[in-house]
Amino acid sequence: MINQRDNLLAFAQQLETDLTDVAEQFHLPVDRVRAVLDLQAVDPGHPQHWQRDAHLRRQLGDQRFRAVSQAVQDLANAVVRASSVIENLNSRLRNYFFLRRQLNTKYLTLLQFFLNHRRFLRSEQPDRVDKSPAELLTGRTHPHWLEMLGYPRLVR
Repeated sequence: MINQRDNLLAFAQQLETDLTDVAEQFHLPVDRVRAVLDLQAVDPGHPQHWQRDAHLRRQLGDQRFRAVSQAVQDLANAVVRASSVIENLNSRLRNYFFLRRQLNTKYLTLLQFFLNHRRFLRSEQPDRVDKSPAELLTGRTHPHWLEMLGYPRLVR
């Protein structure tokens, strides 16, 4: 997990860059734009929401506050909700884990290889049919994944 910290936190770096862009657009300190983002995370039914709202409106002015708030809302709407992505991934991987109580690195590496080199049988995107994720990423074809591991492919 420590080795993947940068990858896991990449969204935060992008969010920081986007907040900086909004701050530059409105000639504001990044902290004020971040405060608007934080405000949007507070439940409007909570009194603290309206206290922060009033404070930010006084600092920015009503019209500027609304413009910054809309820009920050658009930015927040564009962020991928990680939990739904992870849940989707977990639901796909769960089928490969049900027989094993413990997962070691070798098994996960083999599973990663299999999933990256297994060809799609169908897809909503016609150009993806009969191609693996690795082929789509590199643009080069490769032999069947079993042959790549040194096993003969069974043909009926």
